[in-house]
Amino acid sequence: MSACIFCKIIKGEIPCFKLFESDKTLAFLDINPLSRGHALVIPKFHGAKLTDIPDDHLSEILPVAKKLATASGAGNFNILQNNGRIAHQLVDHVHFHMIPKPDEKQGLGVGWPQQETNMDALKALYEELKSKM
Repeated sequence: MSACIFCKIIKGEIPCFKLFESDKTLAFLDINPLSRGHALVIPKFHGAKLTDIPDDHLSEILPVAKKLATASGAGNFNILQNNGRIAHQLVDHVHFHMIPKPDEKQGLGVGWPQQETNMDALKALYEELKSKM
């Protein structure tokens, strides 16, 4: 945690362009934005992956991301949260991106490699996941 860049931002050891702060949440502009208004919303509780963060430390995340989207004036935007290196997570502290998408060139570019569905396999997966919820 002592080497975590976001923990250092939370502690004020590294400056940021702070947009929102509460006891549990911090939002600030991304210094390597994909588009104008690209911001990050982070829980102050340190955890590398979403599953590491207690639920009560996540309660403000989406409302703050919504406020950022509204404040930015973005008609189109992405809310993105990655978990793990192969899922493109670069900082091991949970963070949510609010990325305005003003046109095809700016903002997040996403591929969506859909797979054909085997309905029997999908039903088995449904039963497995539902039993764990």
